[in-house]
Amino acid sequence: MTVTATSVDPSGRVGPSTAPTARGSRLLRWVPAAASALCGVLLYVSFPPRTLWWLALPAFAGFAWVLHGRGWKAALGLGYLFGLGFLLPLLVWTGVEVGSGPWLALVAVEAVFVALVGAGIAAVSRLPAWPLWAAAVWIAGEALRARVPFRGFPWGKVAFGQADGVFLPLAAVGGTPVLGFGVVLCGFGLYEAGRLVAGRRGARAVRRSAATAAVLSVAVPVVGAVAARALVSDRAEDGTATVAVIQGNVPRSGLEFNAQRRAVLDYHARETLKLAADVRAGRTARPDYVLWPENSSDIDPFANPDAATVIDDTAKAIGVPISVGAVVEKDGRLLNEQILWDPVKGPTQTYDKRQIQPFGEYLPLRSLIGAINDEWTGMVRQDFSRGGRPGVFDIHGTEVGLATCYEAAFDWAVRDTVTHGAEMISVPSNNATFDRSEMTYQQLAMSRVRAVEHSRTVTVPVTSGVSAVIMPDGEVTRKTGMFVPAYLVQKVPLRTSETPATRLGILPEMALVLVAAGGLGWAVGSGTRARRAGGA
Repeated sequence: MTVTATSVDPSGRVGPSTAPTARGSRLLRWVPAAASALCGVLLYVSFPPRTLWWLALPAFAGFAWVLHGRGWKAALGLGYLFGLGFLLPLLVWTGVEVGSGPWLALVAVEAVFVALVGAGIAAVSRLPAWPLWAAAVWIAGEALRARVPFRGFPWGKVAFGQADGVFLPLAAVGGTPVLGFGVVLCGFGLYEAGRLVAGRRGARAVRRSAATAAVLSVAVPVVGAVAARALVSDRAEDGTATVAVIQGNVPRSGLEFNAQRRAVLDYHARETLKLAADVRAGRTARPDYVLWPENSSDIDPFANPDAATVIDDTAKAIGVPISVGAVVEKDGRLLNEQILWDPVKGPTQTYDKRQIQPFGEYLPLRSLIGAINDEWTGMVRQDFSRGGRPGVFDIHGTEVGLATCYEAAFDWAVRDTVTHGAEMISVPSNNATFDRSEMTYQQLAMSRVRAVEHSRTVTVPVTSGVSAVIMPDGEVTRKTGMFVPAYLVQKVPLRTSETPATRLGILPEMALVLVAAGGLGWAVGSGTRARRAGGA
């Protein structure tokens, strides 16, 4: 039996009540918004330290569902909600020591890029083979976000959540843009396939071309990833090297990790001396060189003889060169520098970090920020300067590329070490500022993607963890815990061949941006013609 509510209108007529229906309609209008935010959260959950990489597929399938056929204004809002759902939890570590204000401001700005992408995806969703155009629009958004503002912030690229996934070999084909494109395309293709199946059940005819496009959107990334495994190899092409990674730990976490700067230096020297003792006792193999993390000596060894003595004595004890992360001042410029310290010759080569971190190593808009909160300007009293040359140390004939910490997020900063001859890559980092947050695991995943992208061993020496040794196939073979002193020693393959991703550089990303631009142009042109035809 069906019960229908009734109401009496002002004229006295009796009819079905519209109040419950109105309330239901209002609730239904909130469903896309809630779904968009939840899909963003789902994408976040697919990122490290969790190994749920596959959740990126339903995240993008759901995002496609809320955007498909929408107008641009609604799509902007839905895209912004997706961005908030994804970036708020992903970047919470940025507020560990400085409070929620900078964290929320960063997310609010970065989510604008996702909002614009949402509008673009909605626009191309009416085109034939729309998953292709839509996935390209997403990568175009990532490309923009990696460059502006303040030289970009590529944290949260879809590729960086795929270190444990089946799509990872695509990184060797065309770097992070191709890897991310494959994942997003597959997610959008899954939605399109489901939409077409539902339409067929509803007795609607499904065009063969649309069905083919949906199937290919899912199949091509999977088949491509399987085929790309042939590009992934751990074979030593130029011999091997035995490398030691030192994690000295810090006296305290947070922004005051370097309040006892001499202690940080001493901790790394002490762990290296422990390694030297174990080598002499035959408990571990003698390394060919030793890698210390970023900021392992915040005391400038060129200006402070006591720091230079500690490093020199340690290098002599281990008997091999040490790459030391130091803060140095040269000609009035403050530099985040890696110094190759030889046990006989002392400092021989240096690399100055080129991609310095806004609001961490330099402060954009200093006067404006000081007017808002002068405590924030005190956290970055002096801006670091940028280096100008790629970092490659020649250590007794072995070419070791250097990408310091934040630089691992930027495609160009890692690639040009390989194009300048690097046979392995080191990513010296300092994560002590961010305590035990997920930041260190997100950054470790980036290094795993870089290993496959360029087919190189990657070492990650970190002041407080997690330090690691990563094989060219992305597998972590050795790693430490967090906030413990430790060393890692391993023989690693040296490789000289270049993957397609290394050779092509920015070209795959440029091609996808052009695809996105073509799709958006087509969509705008089609809409304009349709409106003119309707007006006629």
